[in-house]
Amino acid sequence: MHDHIKKLFSSFSSSLIDDIEKNAVVQEFNAGDVIMRTGQYIKNTVLVLSGKIKIYREDDDGGEFFMYYLQPGQACAISMICATKNETSQIMAKVVEDVELVMVPLPLMDKWMMQHRSWYEFVIDTYRSRFEEVLEVVDSIAFRAMDERLEFYLMRHKDACSCVDLKLSHQEIATDLNTSREVISRLLKKLEQRGALKLHRNHIELLK
Repeated sequence: MHDHIKKLFSSFSSSLIDDIEKNAVVQEFNAGDVIMRTGQYIKNTVLVLSGKIKIYREDDDGGEFFMYYLQPGQACAISMICATKNETSQIMAKVVEDVELVMVPLPLMDKWMMQHRSWYEFVIDTYRSRFEEVLEVVDSIAFRAMDERLEFYLMRHKDACSCVDLKLSHQEIATDLNTSREVISRLLKKLEQRGALKLHRNHIELLK
């Protein structure tokens, strides 16, 4: 596991990776599994070794809003913050592609921050990059019309998978953007008419 972690988390020192191997646990989850729910206490910080996770924010009525993906070589900044403060989760994390995760027990978070410079820098860097990403999402909600938000959403998925063939249903997009399926279908049809994409039965092909 040492080489695999080093490849994905290249900034980690050898001593930190040794500590991870000694103290952390590797777990696997299947697509569709919810590994973190809003309101639950967080006992572990997760490092993603493989697969993909979607992070959502939920409203009081159970509505979901997509925030960002977690992919190999990444960790969830929000869970780190909740873990260090011993607070309940403010997000929901759902597996979209089978994942393999390193589960880092809560007590090790603070300990490694003091013992391992590479862990400290990784945590700070994770906070910063996620903060910037969340700001982009806030800007999208606050300053863009739904058609622009949809284009922004599709581009984020394109970047996340490094592909132009997006396996997304109209309902999934509507749920992620907290709107109706009818609105999304109408906007996607307009984008198709503009030549920006092509709609298929079970996926969307981006052309621009």
